[in-house]
Amino acid sequence: MAHYSTAIESRLPAAEAFAYMADFANARVWDPSVSKASRVDEGALEVGSIFDLVARFAGRDVPLRYTIVAYEPSHHQVVLEARRPGFVSRDTITVEPAEHGSNVHYDAVLAFSGLGRLFDPIMQWIFNRVGAQATTGMQTALNP
Repeated sequence: MAHYSTAIESRLPAAEAFAYMADFANARVWDPSVSKASRVDEGALEVGSIFDLVARFAGRDVPLRYTIVAYEPSHHQVVLEARRPGFVSRDTITVEPAEHGSNVHYDAVLAFSGLGRLFDPIMQWIFNRVGAQATTGMQTALNP
């Protein structure tokens, strides 16, 4: 399983940083590997809210449908999951208040099944590269 975790200091208050990150359509702004991102449903964010993304990964455009599987705005935490044949992507975003804004914790796991598990070491290397670029984008987006 490929795993990437990062923490970003933000000048935004925790509630504002959380609202921005929980709206996964914003991924197209802060993640350079995402060429398209949109919300599929309407209304307030909640468990079951759906986002469609197209991410460039390992040289291919991969369509992903992310669903919010856990949503706790009072604790500033959201968990999103995308499932495709052969893998599951699970992203957990937690925001904590800080003295001068907030700290955003982003934890992503890409779990392959079947023969795909043989490529875990290569996928970890790719995931590290993609994650580092997304971290840079989050730092910019969360510190206007």
